[in-house]
Parts: sequence; structure tokens; C-alpha cells
Amino acid sequence: MNKKVFDIYSKYYDLIYSDKNYGAEADYICRTVRKFKPDSKTILDLGCGTGKHDEEFYKRGYITTGIELSENMHRIAERNSVNYSGKENPPVYINADIRNLILKKKFDVIVSLFHVMNYQTSNNDLLSAVKTVKRHLKPDGIFMFDFWYGPAVLQDKPIKRLKKISDSEFTVRRYTSPKININKNTVDVNFRISVKEKKSGKVSSFEETHSMRYLFLPELEIIFNSNNLKFVHFEEWMTGKNLNDKSWSAFAVVKHK
Repeated sequence: MNKKVFDIYSKYYDLIYSDKNYGAEADYICRTVRKFKPDSKTILDLGCGTGKHDEEFYKRGYITTGIELSENMHRIAERNSVNYSGKENPPVYINADIRNLILKKKFDVIVSLFHVMNYQTSNNDLLSAVKTVKRHLKPDGIFMFDFWYGPAVLQDKPIKRLKKISDSEFTVRRYTSPKININKNTVDVNFRISVKEKKSGKVSSFEETHSMRYLFLPELEIIFNSNNLKFVHFEEWMTGKNLNDKSWSAFAVVKHK
């Protein structure tokens, strides 16, 4: 993953995803934790963004550590963590690369959400991220992640989209133009962002390209098995349905052998 991804984009990230229900997603994750590792207390979040999931995990009683590559996204997470100043075990955020992370502790649960694993576009990136999971997972611990499911991406190919959203300061239009690379199992998602400042009427724009790798279960099983990690469950993200060729977003639970 390129460190420059989420550069300018980070400033408007929380606005663009203000319709994302982090609370419901945290409930979904926590139900899965109670099912597969009910005695869990600590969570490591690989690719935590602005820390929204970690805040929700904290509210549900977990001790959380978030790892974020983008300096700007990490800065926002740190700024938001001021809301928990003085409270016991507030979320901790670390600006680091999940591909080479080495912490001197292990965790009951590791999560990687909002398609962070899809940003690991090369085999080396993906293997390095999985080695990080193995390195930091307690015996009998679980790793959970969501990802673009390859069969669905190929069946229902990505299309151009427009998203418009506003708050008291800005109106943001995000134009999404994807380009699929069949032989690399990747999609280059070009974001063209137009921002209008409501007070001044000034309009600015910028572009970022996010390269995403869609994934298949057999390749994931090989990668995790080679690191002594075992697939124990997979389903459609947030619905619990069996994966099918319409399940763009998949969810997997992996356990330390």
C-alpha cells in the first residue's frame, strides 16, 4: 500500500463515510468474538483509519490498539482520542506499516476492517501482513477481516459511481472510476474529489488512486495455512449469509492453530 494513499483524502474521509454505521459493525465483530474467543480483552486493529471502529470497541469494554500507515489518518485518530483522555485504557494509535509491524505484545483478537487486506496488492505485501498477524496473535487467538470476494467482483464488475455528501462546512462530490486488471486480480479505483466550501463558495478538487486486490478463498487458505493459521469461518459481511457470486464483501475468521 502506498503511504500517499489517504493523503488529501483523509481530510474528508469521515465526512464521506459519515453514513457508515460503525456501531453496527462493531456489534457484528463483537458477536463474532463472543462466539469464537469469548474470553477476549485486547484487540489489535490493523489499518485503523481515523479510529472509528476502535472507539466503538472501547465503548464495548475492549482494550484496543490501532495501527495506521497514513500519517494524516493517524493524526485524526490521535486527535479524536482526546475525547477519552483521563479514562482507563483509552484507544492507542500507532503510525506504522502493518507489513513490518513488530510490537512487544500479543493480542486476543486482531481485526483488519474496511478492506485493508485488499490494499495488500502484491503477494509479498499479503504474506507480510499475514506474518504480522501470526507474530501478534496469542495462542488460540482469532483474526477477523473483511475483503472483496473475487468471484463476485468478476461476476458483478465495478462501475463508475458518484457520491455526494455535505456537512455544515463542505459539500463533497466523489466520482469513482474503476479499472480492473484481470491478470493481477486488482482494481485501480480512481477517486476524483470535488470540494465546495459553503462559507466562501470556493471549489477545489484532487485525485487519488487506490489499488485493491480482490481475493479468493483457496489462495487465502494457502497463505494462512503456511503461517500456522487456520480458516474457521467465512460468510457474507454483516449478513451472515453463505458467500455467492453477488457477495462483493466477504468476512473471514482465522484462528491460531
